[in-house]
Amino acid sequence: MKGDVALVTGGGGDIGRAIAVALARTAPAVAIVDIDEAAAAATARLVEAAGAKALAVRADVSSAAETAAFVETIEQKLGPIGIFANNAGIEGVVAPLHEYPDDTFDRLMQVNVKGVFLGLKYVLAKMRPRGRGAIVNTASTSAIRGRAGLAGYVASKHAVLGLTRTAALEVTGTKIRVNAILPGPIESRMIQELEDQARERSVTPRRSGGAPYGKPENIADVVAFLASDAAAHVNGAAWVVDGGMTVA
Repeated sequence: MKGDVALVTGGGGDIGRAIAVALARTAPAVAIVDIDEAAAAATARLVEAAGAKALAVRADVSSAAETAAFVETIEQKLGPIGIFANNAGIEGVVAPLHEYPDDTFDRLMQVNVKGVFLGLKYVLAKMRPRGRGAIVNTASTSAIRGRAGLAGYVASKHAVLGLTRTAALEVTGTKIRVNAILPGPIESRMIQELEDQARERSVTPRRSGGAPYGKPENIADVVAFLASDAAAHVNGAAWVVDGGMTVA
């Protein structure tokens, strides 16, 4: 997929930023979408420093209108999207299920599930007529196991994996591939926020195994592989990147 325009949603966050910079090594241009305009702009500067053209776009991925608009804008300004890191997501709160806030659960579904769905919908509508492309959805190891205190987040990431598998089946027979990456705990604002909440609550998310936390670049490197021609026969896969935490 060298030479293809890349799109990264949630590109202002730690993992999204690392993905955008990694894709800038081979992509001529990278579009960075984030609800935080300043964070998207900061990532765009790093992408340009890495040698690619950058376009920062402020948008809410849970809005169909805004998603349709940024996909059109990116294709008009940069060219056809060939690589899509469908990465935007939020963590919610740490709380036992019987105390989990309804509005927080709803917002997690809007961003983490509907946002991924809308990204797939509008990007695939562009890719399918061209018959090629690589999409990587950011799920989590929470997509394949339960975690006490994280009902909303866990439910949303299970849904991301389901959407990935459905989309992969629908593009079978084309040169489009849809895969998911499942990060374990990564050194980032998100994991720090969850740990801070956990210290204040009676329910603490558990992690298995003794591996250290990963770095955003560990995730970005695997996304770059899945987006490359080296992964041409990889479709519908769930790539766990957690240092072995889920093995135990």
